Amino acid sequence: MLKGFFNVPIPVNEPIFGYAPGSKERELLAAALTEARSKEGNIPMYIGGKPVHTDTKGKVTPPHDHQHILAHYSIGNKTHVQQAIDAALAAKAKWENLAWEQRASIFLKIADLISGPYRYKLNAATMLGQSKNAYQAEIDAVCELADFLRFNVDYMAQIYQQQPPVSPKGVWNRVEQRPLEGFVFALTPFNFTAIAANLPASAALMGNVVVWKPADTQIYAANLLMEIFIEAGLPEGVINLIYADGPEAGDVIFNSPDFAGIHFTGSTAVFQNIWRTIGTNIHKYKTYPRIVGETGGKDFILVHGSADAEVSSTAIIRGAFEYQGQKCSAASRVYIAKSLWPEIKKLMLRDLATFKMGGTEDFGNFINAVIDERSFDKLSKYIDQAKADAGVEIIAGGNYDKSKGYFIEPTVLVVEDAKYTTMCEELFGPVLTVFVYDDNKFEEILEVIDTTSIYALTGAVIAQDRYAIEQATIALRNAAGNFYINDKCTGAVVGQQPFGGARGSGTNDKAGSMINLLRWVSPRTIKESFDPPKDYRYPFLG
Repeated sequence: MLKGFFNVPIPVNEPIFGYAPGSKERELLAAALTEARSKEGNIPMYIGGKPVHTDTKGKVTPPHDHQHILAHYSIGNKTHVQQAIDAALAAKAKWENLAWEQRASIFLKIADLISGPYRYKLNAATMLGQSKNAYQAEIDAVCELADFLRFNVDYMAQIYQQQPPVSPKGVWNRVEQRPLEGFVFALTPFNFTAIAANLPASAALMGNVVVWKPADTQIYAANLLMEIFIEAGLPEGVINLIYADGPEAGDVIFNSPDFAGIHFTGSTAVFQNIWRTIGTNIHKYKTYPRIVGETGGKDFILVHGSADAEVSSTAIIRGAFEYQGQKCSAASRVYIAKSLWPEIKKLMLRDLATFKMGGTEDFGNFINAVIDERSFDKLSKYIDQAKADAGVEIIAGGNYDKSKGYFIEPTVLVVEDAKYTTMCEELFGPVLTVFVYDDNKFEEILEVIDTTSIYALTGAVIAQDRYAIEQATIALRNAAGNFYINDKCTGAVVGQQPFGGARGSGTNDKAGSMINLLRWVSPRTIKESFDPPKDYRYPFLG
């Protein structure tokens, strides 16, 4: 084994390509989209590094063109879940004993593959499978994911460098960071390819072995990610990718004595059910499992009377409607001072009128489809209810159509009741609710914001009055794990704004930080005495 105290490459955020008309990257991405649409794939699971096909198939279609089949994928059952666990455990000893710099090299190579030769193919897969426009795919599938991988390697090195500050004469104190005893289950969401990759990769980087189940609506890009992992040299069995029914998979995983932790992003209800199941089965496990989860939000923007109207309108529009409001951090409730509302409303309606909606292959479309029919049906019901309710005015949007794709118009509701349904419940779509408050009731609206929702993921205050900014920052300290001043409430960048929230939004273990990686190791303290005592008697005994 090589010996040395190695310095890892200093991480920097991956530059974002613009995809402007006439640019080379736009031409290459368009070609990748055409290539992906021209063929029908056959996606396997990956267990022990080997592709596994089954006779039971699911289909992958673009949310914005649901009659077009991109691929079919193999659906597994409980047997495949157990095989994935067995493959992970079989790989565990060699993987955790591999020198840390060798693990680091694999994930650094993955970052370079993603940001280099696979950039356009991975962006295209995300655009088609998850209906993201070119910019949203770029900042997610390429830039954020490359950042996760590079910064996590640096965080890992820093963690290993943390040692006891004191070793007195005759003693050497040291700490080693062991991977967890067992396997980690990564259960990942549809909305971010970067999150889907980071949840298994961050645990694996720290020496753990992983069973990975992505959302069905993210399988198209997940398959490509697995191909990249393998090309980068990830050993067989370290990450095992399965597509199985959630309850079936959970029944096997959460009854395994080797279950050591879950890395989760998804709904609050699912996460709470998982936590309940783990608690019920706690006596079965070899160790107390690590439970790490991010579970969404009901994110807010608060506009003070001193705010700049154009800054406010842009933050609201981008925060609410980029990626069709399907970011965990997306603005879905906005509180605007009455004195500014007429001007902000005018600016919002002006910008909304310029939105183009359609497929991701047309780079002129700012708005694309929501992820699937279930989401479409849920959102359309909320819109229909708003149309029928007194005290609600729809000032923009309100239309929807799923004949070709699951298209929901960006919709803005203005409500008289600050606790109206759409101000409280997570919708996860392009529906924004506005409440206009009296300027002199700023303190009261802070209390309303803090107590309206079970979630506490992201939030923003827009103001020029520094006293108001300080007041909001203090009053809303528990209302958002990521808090923005004079900006939208989305767009956390790895290495800059570690991401996560508390309350109903999760365990706040901050993806994109050292905090998260510390959850995937179990430290061991070692004390070595060079001249140990040979007599039990202490001086006080005389």
